[in-house]
Amino acid sequence: MQFLTKKWLELYDELDKWKGTYVTLMDDSYPEGLHENWTVCQALFPHAQAAVAYRPTDIKPWASVLFKAAWYTSEIGNYQAAQEMGLSALEAREATLGAEHPDTLNSINGLGLVLWWQGKYKEAETMHRRALEAKERVIGAEHPDTLTSMGNLALTYRNQGRWKEAEELDVQVMETRKRVLGAEHPNTLISMGNLALTFWNQGRWKEAEELGVQVMETRKRVLGAEHPDTLTGMDNLASTYRN
Repeated sequence: MQFLTKKWLELYDELDKWKGTYVTLMDDSYPEGLHENWTVCQALFPHAQAAVAYRPTDIKPWASVLFKAAWYTSEIGNYQAAQEMGLSALEAREATLGAEHPDTLNSINGLGLVLWWQGKYKEAETMHRRALEAKERVIGAEHPDTLTSMGNLALTYRNQGRWKEAEELDVQVMETRKRVLGAEHPNTLISMGNLALTFWNQGRWKEAEELGVQVMETRKRVLGAEHPDTLTGMDNLASTYRN
């Protein structure tokens, strides 16, 4: 029945129209890959995968679906699928929206994180540096998205053993987020956790412990004891104690 329906739509030149309708519905329904959306993301992910083959003439919603699905699947550790979908989304957005459109820059950032999670630190550095430089020009140095890219670039430095460069960026991001977003904002806490890890990697256990305790206790209060970020903070603090 599906085959016959597809052939009928092809015959009457309506296949692209209905591909576009399907993709638009998916874009409206598929949430961002945040932890609180994982149940919905998981349920809809097979449909998002199907949308990959349904690239319509209007590719903006198609790229959006792929970006959000790549975000989710990277969060659960399926990096190969995330890289493929994220790269397709980036190429589509760059072609239709331009190299410095916010959506394009978000795709660059997402792809950089997927590369980082795979241990491809030099490639990830290139992506995050590209995103950071563009965001500083387009939306300003203190915009939350710019600070996210700055923090991500610091991560690539840390994993290459470039402690001084990582620490400088970590401190800059943390202090700016405290001023712009507030001391208990989840992104501020991420910055503090990242700086603690930079201290940890240098064997500066006391400094790492002080920040680690602060991050863990604040996350418990703000996010809850079982939130993934809270558990990450607890694990990092345990590593500090062990060392």
